[in-house]
Amino acid sequence: MIPYALPFRKPYVTARGSLDRREMVLLRIRTGDGVTGLGEGVPMSLRGGTALGDVVREIKDWGERAISTGETTVPDSTSAPARMAILIALTDVEARVNGVPAHRLSNPDATPLTVACNATLTTDTPAGVLAQAEEWAADGFKVFKLKLGSADDIGQVRAVRGGLGDDVAIRIDANGTWSLEEATRILGELEPLGIELAEQPVATLEEMAELRSRTSIPLVADESVSTPEEAALAASLSACDAVTVKLSKTGSLDARLGDSLPTYLSSALDGPVGIAAAAHAAQALPRYGPWSTVSHGLATERLFSATICEQGPLLDGPLLPVPSGNGLGITIDEPSLEAYRL
Repeated sequence: MIPYALPFRKPYVTARGSLDRREMVLLRIRTGDGVTGLGEGVPMSLRGGTALGDVVREIKDWGERAISTGETTVPDSTSAPARMAILIALTDVEARVNGVPAHRLSNPDATPLTVACNATLTTDTPAGVLAQAEEWAADGFKVFKLKLGSADDIGQVRAVRGGLGDDVAIRIDANGTWSLEEATRILGELEPLGIELAEQPVATLEEMAELRSRTSIPLVADESVSTPEEAALAASLSACDAVTVKLSKTGSLDARLGDSLPTYLSSALDGPVGIAAAAHAAQALPRYGPWSTVSHGLATERLFSATICEQGPLLDGPLLPVPSGNGLGITIDEPSLEAYRL
């Protein structure tokens, strides 16, 4: 188990704060037959989640228990990032032992689909956000996610729409920082600009249910839904149209959350192991209905100035192919890992 951190090309700025690097934990599980599986946990540091040191301790405790007893079940009390690191590694091992890609464990007959991804733009001045968008657009991206809630929200959206035209899709994410009245006003001003969807504009599902009656923009839950039970509650309240799933937030490789609502995947600013796991998890999502073609928020490796992945960038423009090979299909570049370990 190795804690490490990847540096961002530029500070990652949202309404919840700023990061210069992303701290993560890489987990390696080795069987008695020498098969190695990789896992990764990403503490949600901008959301007040479990700290890196606690995630490391939880994984260590699980590993010591597994070695001494042979029991690999993850306790319910384990935090989502630690649980995710363990489950990804166990899945990687199982798939490698069986000689299949990870997604075939749950979908043995499914043809793997390349995952379409959106661009993720950090909070900036309108001119700065447009400059980011133009850089992503030059590489073929057509869907742009703007992180709002801390600057000139309307100006940022207008800059991207005016600079890139009407042929691109714009989605917004306020990370639950707007009040109900702020969200009503801002979404009302943004509606004429053609917004694809708004992720977590307000903090609670109850507020989102009220907001949904006030806007025509589709609403998506993020921070307020992490479990199948919460997804069912969101559906019962008619709070949102869909849920975006971060594996290190939910602590599960099942991204469907019980099928109460449509789901798509987003990155928790994962490293390459987490992104590969998400690409495999996306293969189990329904392949019918309007939300089945939505772009996923899994292109965030572009935000980093380095990687620990031997294969290099996993992305092909705005597309994320499922890594080839058995298991997750990821090999670690050991010198790079050593350079960025904490």
